[in-house]
Amino acid sequence: MAILALAFLITALLYASVGFGGGSTYNALLVLNGADYRILPAIALLCNIIVVSGGVWRFGAGGHIRLQKLAPWIAASIPFAWIGGRLPVSETLFVGLLGAALTAAAMRMLFQREPMALKENRPQPLWIAVIVGGGLGFLSGLVGIGGGIFLAPILYMLRWDSARAIAGACSLFILVNSISGFAGQTAKLGDLALLGSFAGYWVLFPAVLIGGQIGSRLGSAGLSEKLLRRLTAVLVLYVAVRLLLRWGALLSA
Repeated sequence: MAILALAFLITALLYASVGFGGGSTYNALLVLNGADYRILPAIALLCNIIVVSGGVWRFGAGGHIRLQKLAPWIAASIPFAWIGGRLPVSETLFVGLLGAALTAAAMRMLFQREPMALKENRPQPLWIAVIVGGGLGFLSGLVGIGGGIFLAPILYMLRWDSARAIAGACSLFILVNSISGFAGQTAKLGDLALLGSFAGYWVLFPAVLIGGQIGSRLGSAGLSEKLLRRLTAVLVLYVAVRLLLRWGALLSA
């Protein structure tokens, strides 16, 4: 458990330094550690909540969270995150979805271009917020991720707002989805009598708290965001490959 806690601390440090929570990688580390896949999303989502809370406070204090603009995205995501958290899934489907999400996240961080400067603050159609917010919320609750790493490129593509406002939006989006998904997951664990198994991983929560605090300070200390992002991407891609190999073994079993 000590090695797993150290891996969680490093993951939280790297993700927090670039403004994300790390839920997908926490899940993957637990899968590779042999934990019961049914309790993984709840653990990962609680870790997300711990890590991104500091980011939300920091962006909010700096005036970079556009709550009114983000409200439709959040309103659509919250109920779907809870529904996703309540749904039972097979281990094969869970590992496959998680592996695909990790691979997409790693590719996004490796090949992300620098965001274009915002030229105008253009209003977005409501249906985009509802569809994208709801879809990312459902995925968040189902496999235990926050969804922010997928929301960010969409907001950049839409020229939604400034880079800092998008980072603040993603932090808040991760937080609310993680809370809603966690509520659905813990309700499901109660139905399956697995809450005791969940509590056995308590040591991971102070680990991500420490890692998240260090990462937030590194991210705001002027270190190269591109370097931190690529280091994170290499870690995520390594874990994704191992997870997809595990998925292939489950399919052939």
